[in-house]
Amino acid sequence: MNLPVDESNPKLSRRRFSKLCVSAMAAAGSPGVLARVIEPPKSYPRVQLVDKDQAPVSPETLVTGEGYLFHYPHISTPCFLIDLGRRVEPGPELITESGERYRWQGGVGPNASIVAFSAICAHRLTHPVRSVSFINYRHEPVSFRNKNVARETRSQLIYCCSEKSVYDPTDGARVLGGPAPQPLAAVRLEEERDTGALFASGVYGGTLFHEYFQRFQHRLVLEYGTDDIRQIVSANTTLVSAAEYCRNRILC
Repeated sequence: MNLPVDESNPKLSRRRFSKLCVSAMAAAGSPGVLARVIEPPKSYPRVQLVDKDQAPVSPETLVTGEGYLFHYPHISTPCFLIDLGRRVEPGPELITESGERYRWQGGVGPNASIVAFSAICAHRLTHPVRSVSFINYRHEPVSFRNKNVARETRSQLIYCCSEKSVYDPTDGARVLGGPAPQPLAAVRLEEERDTGALFASGVYGGTLFHEYFQRFQHRLVLEYGTDDIRQIVSANTTLVSAAEYCRNRILC
């Protein structure tokens, strides 16, 4: 970088030179100049998805458009699994409420159509329980208010009817509407090449597990029958349809 110096006034030229150097360093350190840090997924044990009979879950066992639930990475943290029925690319980077940037992996499976996300809403931690679920996957077209508060109709959404937060599972659960401050956390999926078996092995984005445990501790202890609600899932996790898991699903 060539910085102009006034040779006729050494004191002034030194002062100006110092100011220019400080300005240049500040510009170089600005977010637009520095390389953006992309956060890797948080690693957890590699866990196989199985059905109620403990048989391995594979792409051919899934119904396209059906919302499924499993627990990961903790025994009490529910997640959605969905075969969207169409190829899903990784897409652009996503940003958490705290400003961390990450890049979601996209879909897995032979058609790159299978995705998984935390089923804990990023706004008020609404989540599925046995008695009722206000947050659900909607494969059919539904109407909602987008970020501009304009009415929009789309299919293949995760819709939380508690406060009307809407997420796009085809784009890393990016927020489309409502008060949610960040995307749903995404589960890293792996498919075993030889068998097609599906595994969960990490979590992308802003996890809200600490807040979730603090807010719902007593109910979670009763619901899951253990004081160790933070226990990490190991070996395998059972996948069931959301319609079977929840007695009442609130669809708005």
